[in-house]
Amino acid sequence: MSHWAETREINIFQCLDYHFEYTECDVLGSRWRVAIPNKADTCTGLPDPVKGTQCTFSCSEGEFLDMRSQKCQKCAAGTYSLGTGVAFDEWDSLPTGFVTQGVTVNDWNAHTDCSNSTWTPKGDYVASNMDECTATLSYAVSLKKPGTVFFEYFYPDNSIYFEFFVQNDQCQSTASASRWMKISEKDWSQHTVELNKGNNVLYWRTTTYTVLDSAVKPVLLRNIAISGVAYTSECFHCKPGTHSTKPGSARCAPCPADTYSTKGATVCHQCEQGKYSEAGSGSCKPRPPCTNSDYFYTHTPCDSEGKTQLMYKWIEPKICNETIEGAVVLPASGEKKTCPPCNPGFFVTNSSNCEPCTSGFYSNGTACTECPVGTEPVVGFEYKWWNTIPTIPLLTCALFNLFLFVMTAWEVAGEYVYTTPGDQDTDYLMLILNVPGYSLPQSTVKDRERSELSRITFVFETICSADCKLFFLAGYNEWNNNIVERWNGSNRKQSYSYLIQSNSTVTFAWTFQRTGKFNTERKYSADVAKIYSIYITNVVGGVASQCRRCAVSSGKADSACVPCPAGHYMVNRTGECKSCPPNTFIKAQHPVGQAACIQCGPNTIRNKAYSSCLSDCTLDMQTRGGTLLRYDFSPLSNVTGFNSSPRFTSKGLRYFQHFRVGLCGKEGQVPATCVDNVTESGREVRGYVCQSTVVPSEIRSQSIVSSQPFLIGDSLIGVTTDTTLGGISSPHGLFPATSGLPDVIFYYKSSETTQACKEGRSATIRLRCSPTVTAKDHITMPSNCSEGTCDGCSFHFLWQSQHACPLCTKNHYKEIVSACIQGIQRTTYVWQQPLQCYGGESLPAQKVSACVPLDLWLKFGVSTGSIAAVLLVGLSCYFWKKTRKLQYKYSKLKMTTGGKECELPTADSCAIMEGEDAEDDLMDLTKKSFFTKMKSFSREFQQVSLKTDCGCELILFIVKDLDLRREF
Repeated sequence: MSHWAETREINIFQCLDYHFEYTECDVLGSRWRVAIPNKADTCTGLPDPVKGTQCTFSCSEGEFLDMRSQKCQKCAAGTYSLGTGVAFDEWDSLPTGFVTQGVTVNDWNAHTDCSNSTWTPKGDYVASNMDECTATLSYAVSLKKPGTVFFEYFYPDNSIYFEFFVQNDQCQSTASASRWMKISEKDWSQHTVELNKGNNVLYWRTTTYTVLDSAVKPVLLRNIAISGVAYTSECFHCKPGTHSTKPGSARCAPCPADTYSTKGATVCHQCEQGKYSEAGSGSCKPRPPCTNSDYFYTHTPCDSEGKTQLMYKWIEPKICNETIEGAVVLPASGEKKTCPPCNPGFFVTNSSNCEPCTSGFYSNGTACTECPVGTEPVVGFEYKWWNTIPTIPLLTCALFNLFLFVMTAWEVAGEYVYTTPGDQDTDYLMLILNVPGYSLPQSTVKDRERSELSRITFVFETICSADCKLFFLAGYNEWNNNIVERWNGSNRKQSYSYLIQSNSTVTFAWTFQRTGKFNTERKYSADVAKIYSIYITNVVGGVASQCRRCAVSSGKADSACVPCPAGHYMVNRTGECKSCPPNTFIKAQHPVGQAACIQCGPNTIRNKAYSSCLSDCTLDMQTRGGTLLRYDFSPLSNVTGFNSSPRFTSKGLRYFQHFRVGLCGKEGQVPATCVDNVTESGREVRGYVCQSTVVPSEIRSQSIVSSQPFLIGDSLIGVTTDTTLGGISSPHGLFPATSGLPDVIFYYKSSETTQACKEGRSATIRLRCSPTVTAKDHITMPSNCSEGTCDGCSFHFLWQSQHACPLCTKNHYKEIVSACIQGIQRTTYVWQQPLQCYGGESLPAQKVSACVPLDLWLKFGVSTGSIAAVLLVGLSCYFWKKTRKLQYKYSKLKMTTGGKECELPTADSCAIMEGEDAEDDLMDLTKKSFFTKMKSFSREFQQVSLKTDCGCELILFIVKDLDLRREF
């Protein structure tokens, strides 16, 4: 213990006994140092008063004020000082200035005597009461300047109310909101409160509201330090078990285990052979001989061969001696045994470890099996084999002995988990189970009121030779548990079950205490508690040992029921799955019957997840005339934003309705997003079409403000040129057309319903071919509905773009052939007008080919005609001349015959005049050219054809003709 009293220094000056003190500070903050006799009327010749230090003067930590020199000096080794503070760290008795008392606060319990219900010093700390009374610990201090109070506390039990508050000169207390101490989490907590200058009274008060004998854990208090007092004129010796090695120490350090120190020590001394000490001890104790109670056994994790080793360990810290007569030695470790099987819901890995089965699977501890369709796993945690302390859920063990926690309070032993010996027989050995929460199975969701939320069941046994106790606790964390049940002494192996009725009950603890009687030695280490199995049902994230039939028609997204594979439906809840027809999708989480399969709309395809339909931005459309039109809207697939016409508030603030559209795209396409950046919620909606209200930056002089987002279309109904689809219409009158090419209409639907739109919102987007519009965001709204809707539920938009035109084909252009100029002819291709296509096939390049000019053929024809005419004239003249000769010969012949019919002249003169060359012609016929032969032939033929009067002569000419032909 160390504290500041009135500062003084005892001096012996010759025969005089006096000490120095400071006077009260005056209004200027100054004071005088005066000598005060220790006994009245015994001292003479005292030193004269001298001017003292300023009232604000103080020394640093590790220093004290030497009143003779009025200067700060460092504390010697083995001592310490807080400078301007006072500290209390020894609690063998209540330090001077502390007051404790106990009172009753319940009128109905007025007969209870609380005079002994006080705070009790325990050496290193002071402990509160554990009965139904209220215990108060107080200390009054006067501060020369503002300071603080610091203390450490351990507050593990919420069965006790623990508060700390300060009253000032006017008896005003600390604010009620900050006076209640928080539950300690496994270790000592620290608390600091600022103090005002002047008088302060500090109060620590506890009130127990439930009586559970030794199960109530007291509040512990230690290391109280107060700063802001005047000064200290002396240093304080370190208490036994601590030391300070250097001058100027502000605190003393505890000695380690197996060492000790006396008061004011500068070093710690090693214990003698055969003795031991705990950390911070002022003396050493003899080591007793080791017994069977000084060690315990445990199992190692399973190795790759599925074996575990039995290991024996000394209880730490080891205080016994195994070398003296009568002591036992530690049994040999390393005996191999077959590992126990995994717990239900777990499976054995290749490395012989146990891992939990994934969701939707169950196991008996060997291998995981998938639950059949239409069933759900019965989730929970069941532990009946103990090779390691499970970590799923979090299962921890701790030793609580009012000072610290040791995580080896329970050890595994294959078929059970048991308590190990603690440091003291009064230790609380805790096994703590934490679970994340509970969830009712889907099969009981309709009968929630009569269904159990959860139940925990465990099998245990206690073997005791003293007044041991086993507590079972439940609460919302491991340090805020309530005792559910308690067992005293030895108890045979039995089962206990507890019904869990609240989702806030997520922590369970089994606490074992060998005895409530304090003793310094371990006498009952052999007393033990064993837990054979723990089973808790309906745990969130639990594992399953079996599956059961569930209500598959609920359709809840968080259902644990095993559904059919994607694109399949269940046949009459039999567990048999059948595939949906082609190009259909399923909305229900657990579809039953083929009616759950929904056909995709026109020109849409099902996605891979079978959950919706989409358009890949391509379209083939047959016109009424039979022409095939092909579209590619990919350039318009990116999310596009546009605004309505401006609106104004009553104060003139301009705002817009901002729309965002994700027209189409393949699976994984980024959807249109509208956000709320005004409120803290930051709400965001995603879909094909959405709307939000925005205020432009030029109005607010900051970034654009967007609010009130909502979805207009989150599913694509279909793509067609029809004006009605799925109960949604897009009348022609909203956007009158100027061309004969039909508009392509995208139909969207939103599943969100409102009071005004009980069927949900819908949207139609007309794509109109405009080859001259190059912009990709030329979207307009109906002239009579400037915000895109006339009723707030149905929205209509017109999107004009060259990318909305069908792809160009050969039918969209024609060819023009030029005249043949200088042997060259050109073929040019041009678009049909008006042009109603874009992209696709391009215009072919101009073709150039060789040709024969027209004037050449004309010259050739004229020349040929001229030659033919000359030849014809020549032949005509020739035959006219020959005809004249024949007529002459004929006349002459006729005259020669004298007019007798059929009477020929002699051969010598038959129609041949002297000097004619007829015979020469016949003789040379074969020797002449083809043209000459033709002329001769013609001549012979003419001769025959002119002879008509006499048959005799006609026969002669025919014979000659035959000869000629034979000759020819």
